[in-house]
Amino acid sequence: MQLADKNILVAGLANRRSVAYHVGRFLQQAGAHVIYSVHSEERRETVSELVDGATVLVCDVEQDDQIQQLAGQVKELVPSLDGFVHSIAFADFSEGIEPFHETDRDKFLQAVNVSCFSLLALSKALQDCLSEDASVVTISISTTRMAAENYGFMAPIKAALDSSLAFLAKSFSRFSNVRFNAVSAGLLRTSSSAGIPGYVDSYLYAEQAIPRKRGLETAEVAQVVSFLLSPLSSGINAQSIVVDAGMSINYFDEDIVRRALGSE
Repeated sequence: MQLADKNILVAGLANRRSVAYHVGRFLQQAGAHVIYSVHSEERRETVSELVDGATVLVCDVEQDDQIQQLAGQVKELVPSLDGFVHSIAFADFSEGIEPFHETDRDKFLQAVNVSCFSLLALSKALQDCLSEDASVVTISISTTRMAAENYGFMAPIKAALDSSLAFLAKSFSRFSNVRFNAVSAGLLRTSSSAGIPGYVDSYLYAEQAIPRKRGLETAEVAQVVSFLLSPLSSGINAQSIVVDAGMSINYFDEDIVRRALGSE
């Protein structure tokens, strides 16, 4: 992977199930120097033992001063960043899932701020930290065109995240060769997904719809993230790479259709 001795910031670590955890673990095994960012001081205390002595910084991306503080701390730790992983998303589903047209304005805008705008804000703050040919990778979803009701308003927000890649790549091309890409993952067993009403049923369905009849592993997503951070992917920019174990080709699987029609 040519990641040995690379300096990479991984933002969004929550626990052992996080995409960020699996990415960081893979990077460390590849010899990279990983710095983690978490949402709160309390989170730092709970995850520090998971990261093999790596530095864990705190940044609540809803707070501009903390974003600037993070950039300053990174500058003090490393001469430059070779990669930045944005694995941050949040939506308030505390009152359950409402029909999309009844989405609460404040909840929607908060989710946009945390899940999408934070990529722009962090990229801007880290601009002087990123090396000339650094790679920035965010975590998206395999499709934003399927109206999965239990995913609520997050799919349109992930669509905005995907679109922002092209604009960030264009903006940064004025002064650098920094690349911006996304890994668009299928359904995963993560702590954030556990908070989505009805997600377990969707995941169990995905296991049946995937041709291999086995769900997508978070480690498989992490490996693609690592590839996009690597010089081996230098020709890939402003793209969303779908990692869904082939689920998108198999919605009309014969067995699934037969069961749905009650003809088995």
